[in-house]
Amino acid sequence: MLHQYKNNGYNIVLDVNSGSVHVVDELMYDAMAVGEKLIGEIEAPVKLDDKIKSQISSSLKSKYSDKEIDEAISDIQELIDAEELYTKDTYELYINDFKKRETVVKALCLHIAHDCNLACKYCFAQEGEYHGRRALMSYDIGKRALDFLVANSGNRKNLEVDFFGGEPLMNWQVVKELVKYGRSLEEPNNKKFRFTITTNGMLLNDEIMEFCNKEMSNVVLSLDGRKEVNDTMRPTRGGKGSYDTIVPKFVKFAKSRGTKDYYIRGTFTRNNLEFSKDVLHFADLGFKQTSMEPVVGEESEAYAIRAEDIPDIMKEYDKLAVEYIKRKKEGRGFNFFHFNIDLTQGPCVAKRLSGCGSGTEYLAVTPWGDLYPCHQFVGKDEFLLGNVFDGLKRKDISNEFKLCNVYAKPKCKDCYARFYCSGGCAANSYSFHGSITDTYDIGCELQKKRIECAIMIKAALAG
Repeated sequence: MLHQYKNNGYNIVLDVNSGSVHVVDELMYDAMAVGEKLIGEIEAPVKLDDKIKSQISSSLKSKYSDKEIDEAISDIQELIDAEELYTKDTYELYINDFKKRETVVKALCLHIAHDCNLACKYCFAQEGEYHGRRALMSYDIGKRALDFLVANSGNRKNLEVDFFGGEPLMNWQVVKELVKYGRSLEEPNNKKFRFTITTNGMLLNDEIMEFCNKEMSNVVLSLDGRKEVNDTMRPTRGGKGSYDTIVPKFVKFAKSRGTKDYYIRGTFTRNNLEFSKDVLHFADLGFKQTSMEPVVGEESEAYAIRAEDIPDIMKEYDKLAVEYIKRKKEGRGFNFFHFNIDLTQGPCVAKRLSGCGSGTEYLAVTPWGDLYPCHQFVGKDEFLLGNVFDGLKRKDISNEFKLCNVYAKPKCKDCYARFYCSGGCAANSYSFHGSITDTYDIGCELQKKRIECAIMIKAALAG
């Protein structure tokens, strides 16, 4: 299966099953397209016999000479022999083994605070309440959660814990105590914790920054871009803007991180479809690690992205990609999360097929210790898996998430992007279609565009 497209002057051909990317001239681009139609269901190894060669020649002879066509056919056969073109899908064979695997938990999202000091208009967590009551996680519940993680992580050494909210800094003392407790578990259990935190920055101070720089492997800093954009969607509970309070702190924090990871993470909505300006605003502020996610919301919401907005968003990604390349070449580049793509080896087969591991390897913990497949399922009673005291009680739900993969989703089976997005977000699928094995259609279209841009960027920077 091939995916062919043109972007920023490049003719790009992706062999979906092998992951091989070819940047080619017009002749090869046309010849590969003809070959894709002719080869069809031929079993590997593919050989271009005289009949296929003749059909390729006939299709191309009005544009190219016989010599050019013969050379292209020869080059195509070389790529086929190298298993870089028209390769067959061998991954589906792995699927039946997924459900049989023992559930090994490797990561927890600790909802350290179901409360927030902002009132973001698009917040899926209802200002931190998650369809329930305001609450802060106690040290005892958090301790139980870490014990649960160690006990259910099997032989896996590296474990991940994200302090999440609401706003985690509203429960900062417990965060510090849990990090200390986690460190005490490492040596006796042959484990290593990787702690991360996501914050809106309102309560940031020097002491918190210093602690995070010592203990947090990654920090995610929430900001939506330009002042007018951010303050419209991310006001305080009192209705004031948050930009002027948090940006100086974020600039200082990012500089202090040194070689440790951080991300400025924004959300764009229908109010700022020209979001490339917001990403570049991040870069102009000096942030080197950036992300900008499309909002997910019901169409009835004024800020929600609609199908009719997709063409404009596509243009924004193209515009951003061109400027991204320009700045990289000028030595003032930055990283944009969705333009990072691995074209060499990529993730393991299980990750390529099933994605984030929600409901199996990755779980969310509420302030009172309930377990859910991920933070976006919190508060949906039908997805309550158990709790940190009694463990996973609804293994039937976990088993369904084990099989939530690209071959269980009809829309993914023939999609060229399936091994890069791994089927998309199960929570978004459930929100829009009532099933974890469907897909959020607008999200799919935007993801495919980002993948195309990311591959083009690789080609541009390699040249």
